[in-house]
Order: sequence, then structure tokens, then C-alpha cells
Amino acid sequence: MSIQIPRGTQDILPGDVERWQLVEEAARELCKKFNYKEIRTPIFEHTELFLRSVGDTTDIVQKEMYSFEDRGGRSLTLRPEGTAAVVRSFVENKMYGLPDQPTKLYYIGPMFRYERPQSGRYRQFVQFGIEALGSADPAIDAEVISLAMEMYTGLGLKRLKLVINSLGDGESRTAHKTALVEHFNQQISEFCSDCQNRLETNPLRILDCKKDHEHPLMRTAPSILDFLNEESKLYFDKVQRYLTDMEISFVVDSGLVRGLDYYNHTAFEIMSDADGFGAITTLMGGGRYNGLAEEIGGPETPGIGFAMSIERLLLALKAEGVELPVQTGVDCYVVTLGDQAKDASVRVVNDLRKAGLTVEKDYLDKKIKAQFKAADRLGSKFVVVFGDDELSKGTFQVKDLQTGDQEEVELDSLTRFLIDKLSKV
Repeated sequence: MSIQIPRGTQDILPGDVERWQLVEEAARELCKKFNYKEIRTPIFEHTELFLRSVGDTTDIVQKEMYSFEDRGGRSLTLRPEGTAAVVRSFVENKMYGLPDQPTKLYYIGPMFRYERPQSGRYRQFVQFGIEALGSADPAIDAEVISLAMEMYTGLGLKRLKLVINSLGDGESRTAHKTALVEHFNQQISEFCSDCQNRLETNPLRILDCKKDHEHPLMRTAPSILDFLNEESKLYFDKVQRYLTDMEISFVVDSGLVRGLDYYNHTAFEIMSDADGFGAITTLMGGGRYNGLAEEIGGPETPGIGFAMSIERLLLALKAEGVELPVQTGVDCYVVTLGDQAKDASVRVVNDLRKAGLTVEKDYLDKKIKAQFKAADRLGSKFVVVFGDDELSKGTFQVKDLQTGDQEEVELDSLTRFLIDKLSKV
């Protein structure tokens, strides 16, 4: 019986994985510039963490989590998103007591959701995310958004659209919730079962429904922006002003609703309008989540962050025809002829690698012509050739595969010779 990969997952093979590495390194370098430190949390957590933080009325909790019971009878869940685990670690490790605040963290790792697989969306996917905990300054909202934008533009994306909204504070949300219930109540039977269940528990999530987004009541639903109190309005105005000061273009969309319960005040998404990107245009999303730390047992701690899918980033790069500067090929391929030369090549290759060169050799007893073909396929810059006779004389033939030039080099000079030549390539 042939065993195949589970649905909704993917193998990232050599040739593609280098693009992933480049993107991940770009994320790490960007975070270094913004002074965010990496954090690594477990791939699974206690299920209660996500019930309390993400929200038991969300699609993630109700439909998408991979949960299981361990041998001790504990309910555990493969993490469906990164924020809850980071905030849990922040609280558990008392990072709020560190002298330098806010605490600025980032993560890169796999997440798991039982979704319908489609282009750029998998059941195991990789997220890059950042969390800034400990500041209620709208300037850090702008910083977080600017970091997200720079991640995309720094890799060459141009067809981007930043959409922002305010979900307000608790008072504003309560007033908006009351208005939404009144608005949808009379015709809620015309909506899907999920929306009917959300009417009293979380009516804001109705606005994010994919099934009923064309219903006339969606277009006339009360806007959260009409219910912001003065404090929330001032906060949102400052975020917009800071973005304008940084020359970051944005669109305010009062219908933008993030899919997790913990958001308040600033919410944002970055979308791609590149041709061929697909019907689902969202690249990433994020927002402010004051109150989340308290929800999982920590002190009052404001926070803001975002998460972006690496898969969708790579899909957007492909849609815009952006070629990543992936380094390919090897520095040197060692070609041997004869048993003594073959044995000696083990040490030669090892010495060259110790010197920092990328080196390959034949392990299949290929003829010399086939070894040259292998060097060519690997994109090798140089070929070092020697047989038993050359070995006895302590010399090698070094061929530049770009120019075709060939030189005789002594054994003791080989490493220094190749390093010098490669520095000029």
C-alpha cells in the first residue's frame, strides 16, 4: 500500500526550501532592525488556552482546531495561531517584570487548522508573527503595521493594499453590539446557522461571514466607527496620523472584522491585488488585543501584533513575478580518476569544506565524463580534477567552468587558490 501525505499538508523540497529560508531570514533581519526578539513556544498547548483567548464562538475553536486527549486525560491542541501561546509564555515567565518594556517578540513556525485546502491555504501552515506587549501607545500600532508593510515591500511586492479599522474599547464595542443585534434580529432566520448562533454571543462576527456577505443587511449594518467614544476616536486618529507621517498608504474600512475574539481598537489587514493571486486576497492580519494577558491569568497588559502566512507571501511573490535572489550551485566539484585518487578525495573535499567552500564529489563511481556532467548540473563554479598520477606528483588540475580556463595547482596551494578565485567571481 502506498502511503501519501495527509490532505492539506505539503512537502517543501530542495529547490523550493531555499526560497523559504530566504524569506525567513528576511523576517529575522527585519525584526532585528525593529528590536524584536525571537520566541519559540510548544507546538501544542492546553486546549483551554485557546478557548479562553481565541474565543469559543470563533470558527477556529468551533470547527478548525486539532485537539486530542493525552494519556493523562488532558485536552491538548495543536496551536492554530501564535498570539495566545506567546502571551501565555509572557505571563508564565513574568516577562512583564523585565526592565525594558514593551516586550517585543517574534515567532516563525507551523500552525494547524482543519480548513478546506485551497491555493495558499493548508491545514499545516507556517506563520511569521510579532507581538508587542506592555504599551498602549498608538505609535506602536503604527510601528507594527510599518514592520508588516516593510516585510512585503522589502521582498519586492508592490501590489499591496493596507486596510485598517478601529474596533474601539469595551464601551464602544458594547454600544455597537447592541446596535448590531437590533439590526440583524428581525431577519436573522435568513442567515446561516453560524450567524444565528452569533447574534447574541458575538454579533460582530456576523459581519465576517463568508456565506451571507451578499445579504442586503450586511451593506446597511451599523458601523463601529459611529459608536466610538472620544477616547477610541482619538486613539484611531493618532494611528492614522502616524501612518501618514511614515508615508504608508491605507484605506479605512469599517467592515474589517478580525476572526479572533481578543481584538480591540486597531485592526488591520494587508491584501494583494496582483493578477492571478486568487479570490482570497488577504495576505496577513493583526490588531490590538488589550485584555488578553488578563484573560489567561496575567496582569493588565496592552498588546498588539500580527501574523502572516509564509505560503501566501510566496504565492504573492509568484503572482507579481518577483524572483528571490536565491543562491544556488556549489563552489567546487572534485573529479577523480583511479582508486587512489578516489580515496584521497575524501580528505581533499573535507579540507575545502573546512575552509568554508561548498564542495561536492562523486559517490557512485561515475566515469570522468559523467562526473563533469554532474558538476555542470550542480552549477559548480570550479572543478578540481586529479587521478592517481597527479596525486603522486601532488598536483591538481583546476578548471573554471565559466571561462573554460584550466590551471595546474599544487596540493598545498589548492585551498588558497580556490578562495582567491572565488572572491573574484
